[in-house]
Amino acid sequence: MSGPVGWLLDAQVHVVGSPVLVREIVGNAFGLVSALLGLRRLVWAWPVGMVGNGLLFTVFLGGVFATPQAHDLYGQAGRQVFFFAVSVYGWWRWSRNRRQGGDAPAVTPRWATGRERLGLLLAAVLGTALGYPLLAALGSWGPLPDAWILTGSLLATYGMARGWVEFWLVWIAVDAVGVPLLLRGGFYPSAAMYLVYGALCGWGFAAWWRTSRAARPASTPIPSTYSEVVA
Repeated sequence: MSGPVGWLLDAQVHVVGSPVLVREIVGNAFGLVSALLGLRRLVWAWPVGMVGNGLLFTVFLGGVFATPQAHDLYGQAGRQVFFFAVSVYGWWRWSRNRRQGGDAPAVTPRWATGRERLGLLLAAVLGTALGYPLLAALGSWGPLPDAWILTGSLLATYGMARGWVEFWLVWIAVDAVGVPLLLRGGFYPSAAMYLVYGALCGWGFAAWWRTSRAARPASTPIPSTYSEVVA
């Protein structure tokens, strides 16, 4: 294939003597921009991230698309598909909030309730438990960490759409598993980007935490005297 699309599909650079696809670098760059826009609670975070999802989907399926890596990470590829689907929901939800809120950010951060946290925990355990044998049967390299990365990424993206502060912590847990897996698989730009994401998630968590505290309605003081009650 010729032209810009053909160049993007085929172009490679060498990092520490190893070939790396340009589309892996570009896809991760879109992901980083999406995370920065999400930190600022801007609706454009979703469509920008979806472009990165499409590019990275082709990167992690080396058996289908020409890639220099010898490993197929089906969990990593599959999560790009689910990312795309969840991003449609996030885009719709934030766009609706933006229309209703005028010039306000698209979402107001808040902590998840106890019930919502329990749901996240159960979904994390169940998703990883179900994803592991499936990815192993497909021949995915590193099926157990790949299963957690897939599950955790979906939960973090859903949490972002809902405006939960905890979604940043889920991303950090995903990054902690993803960096060593990607380094062993030779996906160096993605591993480096995971490190950047980890630092960004720490910053985002602090920023959303502060915003959630500022947005919390002040509690009404309890009157101490009868005159205050009837005043």
